Amino acid sequence: MSISHIYSGNPLDRGERERRDEKWITDMASSPTSKFLAMKDLTVPVSEGSQDGLGWLSVDEMRQFGINNSALFLGLLSGVACFVVDISNQEHAIQRLSDIGDYKYIDARAATEILSGSDSGIVAQARAQVDWHKRHGFCSTCGHETVVRRSGQTRHCSMCDVTHYPRTDPVIITVVSDNDLCLLGQSRGRGSSTNRYSALAGFVDQGESIEEAVVREVMEESGIAVKNVRYHSSQPWPVPSSLMIGCHAEAATTDIFADAEEMVDVCWFQRDEVLKALKGTSEILVVPGPIAIAHHLIKAWATNDLP
Repeated sequence: MSISHIYSGNPLDRGERERRDEKWITDMASSPTSKFLAMKDLTVPVSEGSQDGLGWLSVDEMRQFGINNSALFLGLLSGVACFVVDISNQEHAIQRLSDIGDYKYIDARAATEILSGSDSGIVAQARAQVDWHKRHGFCSTCGHETVVRRSGQTRHCSMCDVTHYPRTDPVIITVVSDNDLCLLGQSRGRGSSTNRYSALAGFVDQGESIEEAVVREVMEESGIAVKNVRYHSSQPWPVPSSLMIGCHAEAATTDIFADAEEMVDVCWFQRDEVLKALKGTSEILVVPGPIAIAHHLIKAWATNDLP
């Protein structure tokens, strides 16, 4: 099964060999053929031309807008070197872009509504990479300041000689079913409307397999025991840097004992009602939209399109 969600399908060759060559990186960072994505406060530049797309800049445009070229290498696209640069603290450049440039800045989630699938994959990589560097300027081992290495792939501490790598947090998200019933829940702290429900989800713990995480999280949130855990698909989620691991499972028990501290509500829903919710016609249930892997997990179960 090959399923591509929003934020996946990144077309870039991440240039494992190329980024080892510091001279090549330096040359490409000043090459007229290279492209630069200037992100501001983790929002994405979209060009306002005849067809919306990512607002790539050339080296000449970087100079025109007064952008400090401390770029991080993303990878190669058809042989063209692509970089991301964080301009959040470059007020002059931001103003110049606003005055002269043909760009608008959009939240990474909202941008997926107008960008192609491949562009959304680049956004996921760029946003996660910029965010990681903003959060990890100091060594977690000794507290000393770290420096960028391998054009953004790592950070290195010269004090204790430790190399730090970006982390991705695995999250399981699961649709549990019992014949024509589907288990969905409302988590606290997500601003859900009173009738918005989603698949149950939680972080994979240390020393835990995906299947074990599904069993544990579903039990913790709903009190339901599950069996026959099956993988469906995955989705990078760059807010800030998670990997959503989508699964289906069958209920071994059906009595709900929800965790009142973590969940607002957990309910069983009939297949017919879930199908209505997917079409937006249910009066009692709202499910996540197509941007989220939860939508596709729910739809796969409701339409009997399971692996």
